[in-house]
Amino acid sequence: MAGLEVPTWDPETALLIGTILLEAIVLYVGYGGLERLLGPYIMELLVEGEQNAR
Repeated sequence: MAGLEVPTWDPETALLIGTILLEAIVLYVGYGGLERLLGPYIMELLVEGEQNAR
């Protein structure tokens, strides 16, 4: 039957997938930290800039 084959895993492929997953997690946490750290400052700049334009 077609579609019932179990693919074999190459260790190099598994390492690549793991590396990509780890990189995604690091970027997610890093950008979340940057947003938490710089987000209020940037929003303050944007809101003040909007109030000064009126």
